[in-house]
Amino acid sequence: MSIWKRKPLAQLLAEAADSEKGLKRTLTAWSLIALGIGAIIGAGLFVRTAMAASQNAGPSVTIAFVLAAVGCALAGLCYAELSSSIPISGSAYTYTYATMGEFLAWIIGWDLILEYAVGAATVGIAWSEYLNNLLVNVLHTSPIPYSLSHSPFQTDLTTGESGIINLPALFIVGAISLLLIKGIQESAFVNGIIVIVKVAIVILIIVLGWQFINPVNHTPYIPPSSIFTDQHGIDHNFGGFWGIVGAAGTVFFAFIGFDAVSTAAQETKNPKRNMPIGILGSLAICTILYILFAHVLTGVATVEDFRGEGGEASVAFAIQKYMTGYSWLANFVTIAILAGFSSVILVMLLGQSRVFYSMGKDGLLPKAFSDLHPKYQTPYKANIAILIIVGLFAAFVPGDIVGDMTSIGTLFAFVLVCVAVIILRKKEPNMVRQFKTPWVPFVPILGVIACLLMMVGLGWTNWLRLFAWMALGVIFYFVYSKKNSKLNNGSQE
Repeated sequence: MSIWKRKPLAQLLAEAADSEKGLKRTLTAWSLIALGIGAIIGAGLFVRTAMAASQNAGPSVTIAFVLAAVGCALAGLCYAELSSSIPISGSAYTYTYATMGEFLAWIIGWDLILEYAVGAATVGIAWSEYLNNLLVNVLHTSPIPYSLSHSPFQTDLTTGESGIINLPALFIVGAISLLLIKGIQESAFVNGIIVIVKVAIVILIIVLGWQFINPVNHTPYIPPSSIFTDQHGIDHNFGGFWGIVGAAGTVFFAFIGFDAVSTAAQETKNPKRNMPIGILGSLAICTILYILFAHVLTGVATVEDFRGEGGEASVAFAIQKYMTGYSWLANFVTIAILAGFSSVILVMLLGQSRVFYSMGKDGLLPKAFSDLHPKYQTPYKANIAILIIVGLFAAFVPGDIVGDMTSIGTLFAFVLVCVAVIILRKKEPNMVRQFKTPWVPFVPILGVIACLLMMVGLGWTNWLRLFAWMALGVIFYFVYSKKNSKLNNGSQE
């Protein structure tokens, strides 16, 4: 039994073709673009833009978005080739299984749990923050008590009250999980409506906010290098080159989601055509919106605003404080952001359940995760397990910690996807590729370098968390997965 045994490409393609016993193919190119935008525009844009500006880059956070977008585009080209060539659930996990063997496939699958599960928890926490903003500033009622809307590791600096459990975050994760069990088509329809509203709001903020930009806030555009210590006592490189790199690692969270599109390959009509359109189309649209949005937000409000009371619900805060006459927009933004966060959680949980589904089919996770609901044809047991995992993260862990964990996990996945393209070109030169990554191996190598650079920018604490998570994964693999692997035990169905 070799831990480096690769899953035969012919077997993967046969599984992709066998749609009668598996997931339903219902998604179109536009559905995929909407899923991508649904995942990409969310907590990353509305929360982490201000965080990156305050901790790392100031107004040059726009340059950080460009750096993050370049890294994503390079990885996106690789995802587009692999997802159109191997149109099956599992995303980077499946591609790694076909190119680098079972052990690295397990590592990336374990890593994707970190990306999607913890990412969904991060957005659930942001949803909770904006719910309180809605209750106070829009509905003019009392907020949910601090103790019931924050983790036990958080304390209100004003009142000294400590958190106990984040109930709103737990609620939204549960509600979205139930929708996903109902079906992918219904989920995609709900997501499509939310995306239209969300994109309209982002465009509205850009157009209306442009006239309120204060040039002083953009001077100097790249702040001089210094060290900023946040409320948790963690030091961040602020300003200069490393400030921008650190900000790129932080705002990179805003881009995760386009890769989740690839996890829906087995539920896509004509995936060889539609997967590249969905991945690259959603990425291109969101990058343009991100750069414009960051320029407006950092021009309207100051870095000190984002370090103080404007840290939570930063967009609504900036509008209420500086955009005179547009308080109605702040209210509308809060409602739209709540809906938008819901669509992000939906796509994250969708991606996670499909990775669990693939790993369950391969025997690396319990077989129950690959069981489909008899009526809805969705991996409902995987969804229930993920509800428990994500719910615990959302209820008990602070948002900034899980957000950076998600970013470093995703960047690691991107590195392996870029490497997989190079390996597959060598090992399977005659494989039919409807979409080809240009300039291989130049583009994938650049993708690896860009992603590693952003990983470095996230700091040693996040590397420590990544290694700890991976160490747990290695233990699980040798205790359970290696013994139950269908490929290694010759029991592939």
